[in-house]
Amino acid sequence: MNPKETPLLDNMKMLGALAGLMKNKEKLREAGDRVREKMARTLVTGEAGAGAAKAVVSGQLRVVSVELAPGLIVGMAADASTRALASNLIAEAVNNGLALAQAALKAAMDEEAKALGLEGMLPDAGALLGG
Repeated sequence: MNPKETPLLDNMKMLGALAGLMKNKEKLREAGDRVREKMARTLVTGEAGAGAAKAVVSGQLRVVSVELAPGLIVGMAADASTRALASNLIAEAVNNGLALAQAALKAAMDEEAKALGLEGMLPDAGALLGG
C-alpha cells in the first residue's frame, strides 16, 4: 500500500473511535474532567531578559504573578528607556508563560486522547485557543 493512501485508513479508524466514544459519553466527560483538574494544578513560569522578568501562568491560561529583578525596578525609576525595556520584557515573559501553559494543555489532551484511542487525532491546542 502506498504510504500516501493511509490518511483514508486513519480517518476510518478515527471515525470508529469517535463512534465508540459517542456510545460512552461518560468516558469522554471523565477525560475532560481529568484534563481540567490537571490544568487547574498546573503552574508554569515564563522568563525574559535572562530572568529579569518572570511571569507565572496557570494551566487555565491566567497570569498569576509577574516578578521583576530589583535592578530592573531601580532602572525603571531612572529613565524612560529602561521603562520601555521593562514593558517589553514583561510582555515577552507573559507570552512565554502562555506558550508554556498551552504546551502543557496540549500534552494533557494528547495523553487523554491516547488513552481513549484517539492519539494524534485532536487538533492542536493552540488552534483551539486561537493561537
